[in-house]
Amino acid sequence: MASTSNYESQSTTKPPFFNGDNYPYWKNRMRLFIKSTDYMVWDVVEEGPFIPMKRDGERLVPKVKVEMTDDDRRMMQVNDKALHVIFCALGPDIYSKVSSIESAKEVWDTLETTYEGTSDVKEAKIGLLNLSYENFKMDPEESVSKMFDRFSVIVNGLKGFGEIIPEDKLVRKLLYSLPESWDGKRTAIIEARDLKTLKLDALVGSLLTHEIMRKGREEDRGEEGS
Repeated sequence: MASTSNYESQSTTKPPFFNGDNYPYWKNRMRLFIKSTDYMVWDVVEEGPFIPMKRDGERLVPKVKVEMTDDDRRMMQVNDKALHVIFCALGPDIYSKVSSIESAKEVWDTLETTYEGTSDVKEAKIGLLNLSYENFKMDPEESVSKMFDRFSVIVNGLKGFGEIIPEDKLVRKLLYSLPESWDGKRTAIIEARDLKTLKLDALVGSLLTHEIMRKGREEDRGEEGS
């Protein structure tokens, strides 16, 4: 079962699977999956189903079935396509909670409220993530990879709520989160690189290389002293 879920989550032809965990991550991937499949389907998820209308005097009123054209029916079918894509992405327990809903937008909104929270809850979560970001520091004994893993969780969490931090700010934040023992390396990077154009992965790669070299020097000194 685990391998099947993993396969589905990595497939380019199947929607990313959602079992109730890490909703912001799933939401972003699902949004992109739907858009890449059919942008009209995503419009329905965002704005609601198409309702064929006709003019009745000064008012617009919904058409009855016998008045609908083939184009009307094709446009209405987009909601069913959206429902199908979303339902195919859900585990059985989650599907059972929303299976009776007939609007793709309503299903999407229900999942968002259930797993991301109301607007007040979302604001509270964003506030906590922002606080973690502002206070982020690398522990003196922490490895670069573990430090970056923690940093990525915070940044991706904010991204899941629509809070996108520009890359140059991420570079500066990560650089200035380094402990005093990294002062020399930090200064060297600041003097040698343009922080406005330096990529985050390039910075992390440079830090990892420096970490390996430091460990090598420490091991050499240890062997000399023994």
